[in-house]
Amino acid sequence: MKMKDSNNHLSVRIHNAIQYIEEHSSSKLLLEDVAKQAYLSPYHFHRIFKTITGETFANFITRKRIERAANFLLHSSEKSISEITELTGFNTISSFSRAFKKFYGISPTDFKNKSTSRFSKISKTKSKNGKVDTEIEQYIYNMKNLVNYIDEKASKIEVITIDDISVAYVPHIGPFDNVGIAFEKLLKWAYPKGLMNGQPKIMSVYHDSPKVTEESKLKMSACISIENTPVDTSEINTRTISAGKYVSATFTLGMHEFKKTYEAIFVWIFDKGFKVDDTRDPFDEYHNNFNEHPEKLCNLTVYIPVQ
Repeated sequence: MKMKDSNNHLSVRIHNAIQYIEEHSSSKLLLEDVAKQAYLSPYHFHRIFKTITGETFANFITRKRIERAANFLLHSSEKSISEITELTGFNTISSFSRAFKKFYGISPTDFKNKSTSRFSKISKTKSKNGKVDTEIEQYIYNMKNLVNYIDEKASKIEVITIDDISVAYVPHIGPFDNVGIAFEKLLKWAYPKGLMNGQPKIMSVYHDSPKVTEESKLKMSACISIENTPVDTSEINTRTISAGKYVSATFTLGMHEFKKTYEAIFVWIFDKGFKVDDTRDPFDEYHNNFNEHPEKLCNLTVYIPVQ
């Protein structure tokens, strides 16, 4: 699927955001302002940004400021620590010194007096106007790899419109890897009621993103469809998975591939020009019991809501 506007290409948008950070590193940088440069909501920008760069938005900015400060210390000896603190966007000399020492293991003053060859964290690449071009190229390379991963890994990927799906569910809070306990409770309820005889849909609905929410607080629901099924639900929670347009992608995955695949599918979606619909939650539908597969592989379809 081609983009309507080449300027909307994800790599260009992320590049614009990083360039904005570079050019405004001495100012207070708000997530909302930087996200606007990439034409993404703050929530999705934070998620995509960490997937591509490997760093949170806050850590990236801190690193950029410290690396800029290190270059001042090495190449602008006439500048005082106070001047460098102001130029790199730190509020106080003490906060700058603490952050710098945490990053380099040495104070800014000692850093200035030591041999430069010791500090391998400083970018050695040549760049124009202070932009670290090789770093941007690496991020673009990461994006392309993630997009290619989805294209190669997905056995089927399409945009579909679904109707409302009525489900019974057991809530889960905590690491996604531990959701098996919720599914055990769900199936103990479903089997005696004969729900497993009619090949119901077994699904996970994700209410939080591990890129944004602390792992111990992640919320999801282990679900079974109860459409057109007269069943007593007084002892279990029920909800509706909302109708609408979704990007649907089918995979066969090992358990170790789930995290990368979920990160990559969001990069793929934004790269293709879609906008995620934040009013609906993404969900998976499982087509087999991975414990019964000889290689412990899970066949599933991922549904990401889009506008």
